[in-house]
Amino acid sequence: MLTEVISHYAIQVLDAGGYAGAALLMAFESMILPVPSEAVMPFVGFLVADGKWGLAQAIFATSLGSLIGSLLSYFMGYYGGRPFVLKVGRFLLLDVHDLEMTERFFHRSGGVLTLFICRFIPVVRHLVSIPAGIGRMRFWQFVLATTVGATLWNSFLLACGFKLRENWEVVQTYRHHFDGLIIGMLVVSIAWYVWYKLKRRRAKLG
Repeated sequence: MLTEVISHYAIQVLDAGGYAGAALLMAFESMILPVPSEAVMPFVGFLVADGKWGLAQAIFATSLGSLIGSLLSYFMGYYGGRPFVLKVGRFLLLDVHDLEMTERFFHRSGGVLTLFICRFIPVVRHLVSIPAGIGRMRFWQFVLATTVGATLWNSFLLACGFKLRENWEVVQTYRHHFDGLIIGMLVVSIAWYVWYKLKRRRAKLG
């Protein structure tokens, strides 16, 4: 079934790459590459639940990856500025509208607490390191807020995967419902994306 296929290949990729593979995926997730942590960390939890990975090592590797990816984005903004980010972002599927939204949110609130909170907000958490760099946020503040926020978020998703694995027999019993739910979510996501792009295009034309 669909859930079995997704879990099989996700675990296979993480198993082949080990901790370094998980760190790399989370580094991508913390940059402007479209790699959602929700598609990585639960399966890290699977590996921990199966006893293949250590809990402390998994959290350390993924948090380190998140920090490295965030630092790359931070330095991109710090040294390159907005023009450089937009130029490079074209090749990394950067959505300019999302970046502008994140910049407004960050500059309106600012500070370590805002950066910490941003680590838990979809879309914003992928981009917030850039305006932090452009705004020349203090390095140690950036590292502290990013490390704590990313570790908590990664640990939460890992715990979700761990619990899911522990109750996998229940999941298998109701797998048809899960498949329907996933397919429904995909359809809704695609429909929303198309509507969002059309709305933005009409706004530009009108």
